[in-house]
Amino acid sequence: MAVILKNHCLLITVLFLCCFCSWRQINGCESLFHPKDILPLLPRQVSWPIVNSLHSAVDLLPAFMGAASIEGNNTLEWKGACFFKNIASLELHNKSKSQFGGGTLHIKVSNAHSWTCLDLYIFATPYRVTWDYYFLSREHTLEIKEWKSEAELEYVKNRGVSIFLLQAGMLGTLSAIWNAFPLFVNNGWGEKSNIDFLEKHMGASFEERPQPWVTNLTTDDIHSGDFLAISKIRGTWGAFETLEKWATGSYAGHTAVCLRDAEGKLWVGESGNNNDKGEDVIAILPWDEWWEFELTKDNTNPHIAVLPLHPDLRAKFNETAAWEYARSMAGKSYGYHNLIFSWIDTIDGNYPPPVDAHLVASVMTVWNQIAPEYGSNLWNEALNKRLGTQNLSLPDILVEVEKRGSSFAKLLAIPEQDDWVYSDGKSASCVAFILEMYKEGGLFGEFANSIQVTEFTIRDAYTLNLFENNSSRLPKWCNADDTVKLPFCQIRGKYRMELPGYNSMDLYPHMNERCPSMPPKYYRPQGC
Repeated sequence: MAVILKNHCLLITVLFLCCFCSWRQINGCESLFHPKDILPLLPRQVSWPIVNSLHSAVDLLPAFMGAASIEGNNTLEWKGACFFKNIASLELHNKSKSQFGGGTLHIKVSNAHSWTCLDLYIFATPYRVTWDYYFLSREHTLEIKEWKSEAELEYVKNRGVSIFLLQAGMLGTLSAIWNAFPLFVNNGWGEKSNIDFLEKHMGASFEERPQPWVTNLTTDDIHSGDFLAISKIRGTWGAFETLEKWATGSYAGHTAVCLRDAEGKLWVGESGNNNDKGEDVIAILPWDEWWEFELTKDNTNPHIAVLPLHPDLRAKFNETAAWEYARSMAGKSYGYHNLIFSWIDTIDGNYPPPVDAHLVASVMTVWNQIAPEYGSNLWNEALNKRLGTQNLSLPDILVEVEKRGSSFAKLLAIPEQDDWVYSDGKSASCVAFILEMYKEGGLFGEFANSIQVTEFTIRDAYTLNLFENNSSRLPKWCNADDTVKLPFCQIRGKYRMELPGYNSMDLYPHMNERCPSMPPKYYRPQGC
């Protein structure tokens, strides 16, 4: 009883303070508290549902405020989450008496919306990333004792130091971490978190299908070239697919393709298959082996659909050429080199807010410092190809872009080329592997030389007008136990798969090289 009275009194006090704060703000004064700032004082069972409703995993992403330049140049001003008036400038000096000197970042913060809030910041150049937080309304400084190279010094002289704000503040950021963590958890909590994220940020729906959730299919009805769309919704891969779906607008996160050999045996070609060494490679597996794994060993709760090729295209499909391509790629690494470039087609039309090219560069910088070998695999080689350079590190790439009077955003948007060869051979993501096979098999016809399939996302692939469009020709087992008859055949999964725009886009030259993909509508202009 005492606990109830204590909490009741606390709640009354909080409500009074909130009203008092609002009155103070109306009268033009800085408030003592802001309602969100005092949520931690409430009982956990009251405060956390409120906090979680205000923030999501997306709030972990910092927003680019601008670049603080040398004093005397343009002064950077912006509005923060806590302090509504902020000014920053950069002072160069050589207090450390080092070869390249150092600098001091001056940040003056004022006009806080309450006495209890604070702002969290990340500061970045191509060579370093650091952070700080500000609680007091005054001028703060961030000391950089020594620039790492002459290139970094020249960069900050010309471009300054990038400033990013964690817009959710301390409490919101902690809440965002709490919301992001379960995306990677491999249990029911993780699955629900991924579903909630996709429903909230993409507008996806997860309607439960009637049981059984695994189709009793007949493999005789599956043919060479039939497309497998896969969606994983829990665990590490489920989380990565969720983020990929949100960024690209794809309602599937992985793909594979069916092939029959000369004896009629059914196989599955897949870029991204995990081998015995734990490496993600391109593999060609017997259907029975692949399907058994998906039914009994894949703990990501995969949802799988067969997208049958249109009969006219199936008759046209050159299986010999397709097999030749598949065998030439078998054993090669998954196409990490061009993975992100299929998503980024424009300067600013592919980044879900608050993501932009500045943030992408900073994330790459952090990753490059933590695991440089992965950074090289994921983007360094691809960025060098776009610049026409060789073996430049990420910092050197960023500096070179500025020297040329261009921008990193423009560099990222340069289309990938299918004939580019990387240090470990040609690079093909899960969907590029399939579409390149389609090209080799003759399905792209006159457009084969004018379309770069490494520019295609999974969404771009399943919207191609290549698949069966007559439901009467679908196999009898296709959606036999479902009350809703999909235009494709879902063969596994508790929830009904949706593929917006399925089978609707005709081929054209330079397809998908300049397409925006902004959530939640993912509007795609004609001919992009």
